[in-house]
Amino acid sequence: MTAPEKQERGTKGTWTRRGVLAGLLGAPVLLVAACNDPVSSSGSAASGTTAAGVGGVPAAGATGTPSSSPRTSTARISISPADGVSTASFTRPITVTVTGGTLASVTATDGSGRAVPGTRAADGLSWTSTGPLASGTRYSVAASAVDKDGLEADAHAAFATASPANTFVGYFTPEDGATVGVGMPVTINFNKPVANRRAVEQAITVTADTGVEVVGHWFSSTRLDFRPRDYWAKGTTVTLKLRLKDVEGAKGVYGTQSKDVRFTVGRSRTSVADLSAHTLTVTTDGQVTATYPIIGGAPDHRTWGGKLVISEQFEQTKMDSTTVGLGDEYNIPDVPHAQRLTTSGTFIHGNYWSPAAAFGTANLSHGCIALRDVKGGGDATTDAAVFFAHSMVGDVVEVINSGDQTVSPTNGLSGWNLGWADWKAGSAL
Repeated sequence: MTAPEKQERGTKGTWTRRGVLAGLLGAPVLLVAACNDPVSSSGSAASGTTAAGVGGVPAAGATGTPSSSPRTSTARISISPADGVSTASFTRPITVTVTGGTLASVTATDGSGRAVPGTRAADGLSWTSTGPLASGTRYSVAASAVDKDGLEADAHAAFATASPANTFVGYFTPEDGATVGVGMPVTINFNKPVANRRAVEQAITVTADTGVEVVGHWFSSTRLDFRPRDYWAKGTTVTLKLRLKDVEGAKGVYGTQSKDVRFTVGRSRTSVADLSAHTLTVTTDGQVTATYPIIGGAPDHRTWGGKLVISEQFEQTKMDSTTVGLGDEYNIPDVPHAQRLTTSGTFIHGNYWSPAAAFGTANLSHGCIALRDVKGGGDATTDAAVFFAHSMVGDVVEVINSGDQTVSPTNGLSGWNLGWADWKAGSAL
């Protein structure tokens, strides 16, 4: 008769069984040699076996050759990428396959312990990750399988994905935490041309807490703007989510950004520059709050018509005609209270060099809109100083009766000059 079996922890963390035949420790050698029944598949010793353990090592005091070896699972597991790989492709999924059995479990995690989702095939022979992998990230995979006899096999792999050799980024405005005017679009300028516009636009979302629809519009392969149908409502919080990391913008060129940006829309303030009446009328939160006499573009340098948006503000700046293709017609080093309206060089700014009588009566400029000011801009009571002090990036200045064509939607932040249907037609989605 055999004594009860005793379980012992093996040196490698697995359980082994050793049959202990206490009554045979002092038995004659002849009896030991005569007892040669096989070990059962369950791992327990059959009646009449020797005192040999499953590992083939005789129990203490026993002699002779062990009767059998432990049974090994016939299941064989393969993991790709393989263990130890340091430059795995992040564009390909993790795969786990098995032969001689079926998968029982698969767990994949990144270096932060976040689970990688995946799907096991209906036949239990494979598992494939369904979530995208990240570049430059370590992953680990643990899998188990069982064969037809229920015996288990285990496998583990740890690997790292490569970082892309070619990348692109999007430079966005406005900045996180900014407070802007009601006409401020979200503008993203990419440092490399985007060929896969749909994939990139899908990776960028702009939402408003008011729930209005916000749509993207591609002006070129390097510029994508977002706006609602009408100006933002005052007090709106707008959230930009960039999820460009590992998005393929062009063949072999991948994004690197994963970032959230939030900005707030301030009071509602719009202005209308009527260049036939030579006035600038300011409306704040639905009420006319100021009217200023102005100078607009002369007949040979008319001011662009349409809705222009303030994109930059300077207490003082230099204006040189050579930078806008007008030769040496002017070079003013200290233009006060200047606010940019177009990329091509249209500003609304202070003017100290024109005669006072010209404001409100004549259009004499090279295309800019001018308000009365003093040299150095030190007088806070001038029209230009007051208008500047109450303005912010994103405020709209609409120019009417200028005699010139409507400004191009791509010139500055002038996308409001496109109707809603045309705007939506420029979306890749």
